[in-house]
Amino acid sequence: MNTQLPPTERNGPQTASVVADLPFKPQLVKAVFRDVTSLHISRSAARAAASVTRTVLTEIIEGARSAGAEEARKRLIPKDLISAIDRNVEVQVGSAWYVHSPTFHGLIGEVRNADGALVSLRERRGMRTPSGVAGAHRFEAGVRRLLGSRGVRAVPAMVRDLDGIASVFLTSLARDAATVVREGGVKRFGRVSLVVPGESAPAPMLEAPLLALSTRRGDGRTVSGDDVLAAVTMQLFGDLRQRAITEAAEMTRNMSAN
Repeated sequence: MNTQLPPTERNGPQTASVVADLPFKPQLVKAVFRDVTSLHISRSAARAAASVTRTVLTEIIEGARSAGAEEARKRLIPKDLISAIDRNVEVQVGSAWYVHSPTFHGLIGEVRNADGALVSLRERRGMRTPSGVAGAHRFEAGVRRLLGSRGVRAVPAMVRDLDGIASVFLTSLARDAATVVREGGVKRFGRVSLVVPGESAPAPMLEAPLLALSTRRGDGRTVSGDDVLAAVTMQLFGDLRQRAITEAAEMTRNMSAN
């Protein structure tokens, strides 16, 4: 599967720095993949997934920093994280952590079953399947590195929530990448359409690079970097999706050229 993305400048010294800048190490990423699939995980897949997770977390942190700046706060708190997710529909993937975090419990509201009985939080969380929650603590060091790289600090509660968001997102990305391998391509794309009342929804428009990811070529035993990029089209949308794909593709190209 060949992915044609806009060329960018690159050279040898930058290659090493790009990998060093990844807050989530490829070895850790591979461990997450092994939680959800028995497929072999290539180095390009691990690095691409680490890059995409960094892009998503960076977008959330930038939104939280803006929210904190409005109240002249130098240290971010969970309130800023909630504002970041609520204000930017492209980072709504972060809301998957809501049901697992004490920070977000007030946002969930009551849920009742068909008989009108209140559904407990434990029931809503579901069975203990590999969801990224159990191993979320593994990402704390990477989250702190990422916060530091953006020039901000956060209270421990917010670090834990960013940790959980990273873990759950990466686990979902790994699961979708494995699905791409099994199904031979992408069957659905993450997107949001704004529709005027009374008018039909517009047909989905995908740029050529995204269409190139919709069909997979290769063996059915290994998750490749392109499989991760294809999974991104299922998880993200809008400018964030394009930026995540571009940054991850650039990293894998740099590693291949080095």
